Amino acid sequence: MEFLEHLNWRYATKAMSGEKIADDKIERILEAVRLAPTSSGLQPFEVLVVKGEELKNKIMPVANNQTVIRDCSHLLIFAAWDNYTEERITETFKSMYAVRGFSEKWDEYRQFLIKSYVNRPAEVNFNHAAHQAYIAFSFAIAAAATEKVDATPIEGFNPEALDELLGLDKQGFKSVLLLPLGYRDEEKDWLLTMKKARKSKEELIKELD
Repeated sequence: MEFLEHLNWRYATKAMSGEKIADDKIERILEAVRLAPTSSGLQPFEVLVVKGEELKNKIMPVANNQTVIRDCSHLLIFAAWDNYTEERITETFKSMYAVRGFSEKWDEYRQFLIKSYVNRPAEVNFNHAAHQAYIAFSFAIAAAATEKVDATPIEGFNPEALDELLGLDKQGFKSVLLLPLGYRDEEKDWLLTMKKARKSKEELIKELD
């Protein structure tokens, strides 16, 4: 029940105070991202952590001037691989082998993924990678709630402009999601006093025999 209480506490904060988050809280949120499940364990994304005021101010205009980007403590940027390549898949499996040891079975699976993914259109592969980033993104939001840290999920930004600003387009990544982390400004946040509105269990969940 405690976890559900944390989820009921959280909401998409619309105004943040600028108060800084303790390093240990940020580390636990990022560790939740690292531990999130992804398809075949490939983790085809990276997370950029922005703390500096200058860079946050540069990002704000490409995100519709949402003030939570300027006023947050840390801004997380989830950027997915722009494509699956043999090199990227193999590098991930090398990391797995370093932890688990080499296995013929796992190497056969690596080769299966290469055959399955590499010849698909880049856009199909990017969309698949972006879906994996969304899973990790949800873990970050839930982890932030358990830390009593506010978070504002943001899809409303210009990814091409952000990729150019950060040089992601030259590194084989595309930005997918933004997540400002911080603390709510109770005087300015118009959403603070509103009740959480969700579909009922009966509307949302259907049980099939």
